[in-house]
Amino acid sequence: MAQHNELGKKGEQLAVDFLLKNNYDIIERNYRFDKAEVDIIARKDEILAIIEVKTRSTADFGDPQDFVKPKQIKNLVKAVDEYVTVNDLDVEVRFDIIAIVKQGNNFDIEHLENAFYHF
Repeated sequence: MAQHNELGKKGEQLAVDFLLKNNYDIIERNYRFDKAEVDIIARKDEILAIIEVKTRSTADFGDPQDFVKPKQIKNLVKAVDEYVTVNDLDVEVRFDIIAIVKQGNNFDIEHLENAFYHF
């Protein structure tokens, strides 16, 4: 497996562990619909948190969250709309980003709630 794929998988697992530690229930991982993949669908109270995980080996080229592009957001919103409809959910949906940067042997994790809005 390519090294960036391994870093991405490690980042997703770190994000899941972080969410569990912060009282989120993990509902789905890597949910796919059409052209989108939702990294993590989690629930906390009455909020369905849609979480995009961005992991980088360095912040030299920008913060991880800066790499979530408008087309990706559009696809995520479409996928989540389908997920909520198919599962007949009546919940508030929130789009978050968990940004992870490798710092030597450690990782800095930042949870950005309401990172972007759907229209």
